[in-house]
Amino acid sequence: MVRKIGFLVNPIAGMGGRVGLKGTDGRTHEAIARGAAPTSPARAGVALALLQGRGLHFLTCSGKMGEEVMVSSGISEYSVVYRFAGESSAADTIAACHAFVREGAEVVLFCGGDGTARDVVSAIENRVPVLGIPGGVKMFSGVFATTPAAASSVLLSHDLLQRDAEVLDVDEDAYRRGEWKTRLYAIATTLSSPGLVPAGKRVFVDVDEARARASIARFLTAVMREDTTYILGPGSTTAAIAEEMGLKKTLLGFDAVKGGVFIGNDLNEGGLLEILSGEEKVRLVISPLGSLGAVFGRGTQQVSPAVLKKIGVSRVILVATPHKLAETPVLFVDTGDPALDAQFGEYVTVISGDAIAQRARILRPIIPI
Repeated sequence: MVRKIGFLVNPIAGMGGRVGLKGTDGRTHEAIARGAAPTSPARAGVALALLQGRGLHFLTCSGKMGEEVMVSSGISEYSVVYRFAGESSAADTIAACHAFVREGAEVVLFCGGDGTARDVVSAIENRVPVLGIPGGVKMFSGVFATTPAAASSVLLSHDLLQRDAEVLDVDEDAYRRGEWKTRLYAIATTLSSPGLVPAGKRVFVDVDEARARASIARFLTAVMREDTTYILGPGSTTAAIAEEMGLKKTLLGFDAVKGGVFIGNDLNEGGLLEILSGEEKVRLVISPLGSLGAVFGRGTQQVSPAVLKKIGVSRVILVATPHKLAETPVLFVDTGDPALDAQFGEYVTVISGDAIAQRARILRPIIPI
């Protein structure tokens, strides 16, 4: 188990999620104007609270980049080794990571999204492992734990494993347009634990996948009711369902359909709540994200705990092709509300074809005693 941990928070990470910006890079002021509030400090606090009293010493940053979360989480064994002024920036993240390494950090624990991961690994240069607490909108790189609690579980493991992981550079402007454009930014060393640190996102594209998506689409459209509103989540499988109805949905957003027509497109948290306030019969159709296995928590922050409580966990319909399920090592739920996550239970039913369903396990981190 590691004893000295470099720790930082990107305070603005994740702010664009619930308001539908699909990322916060360069859009902080717009996110605030839409009513966004910081989310990453609270998520970092969940991880730190589980590490309190475990004999660990943290190297961190002043203010909102670390020290404030330390104090609110009850962590007393820490040293501030980097101080910043004004609003934090990527340059501050890089400088802080250099300071962590100089002061002997055995691992760098950070809270943010893919943009933060890129800044961290550019400074670390594989001198020590990195581990991400998921706190951004996009977390497609392979250095993130499944949930904040899972990050704590990995760090407390007595048999720490290390592996190489892809850090992806996602084109945010293209992502907002519904296009998936990435490049490999770096290969980083991360800490690993089965089911708690999934591999990076993969995209499954082949003829069999197209046929499987079409089969799922035919089945679901055949059983859809005219008096029910269906909220279709992001991805190619849900896009196939819309296509079966003669509709073209937002590939990376949430759209609402009723009676065979759209009643809302690319909905943010506010838009979803507005629709839910006027509809009694609602179903949410969503597919796990790539091989990450994220049902909620990766690019789906529009479905906040408030939205999901309105819909009801029992009204969530999971869909995925057989190949995706076979290649996905773990499914997990990370809405930001652990009690709500627990309502999904240990197993979920996933529609994988025409009148075909599979049971998939929802894995949860176990915190060592």
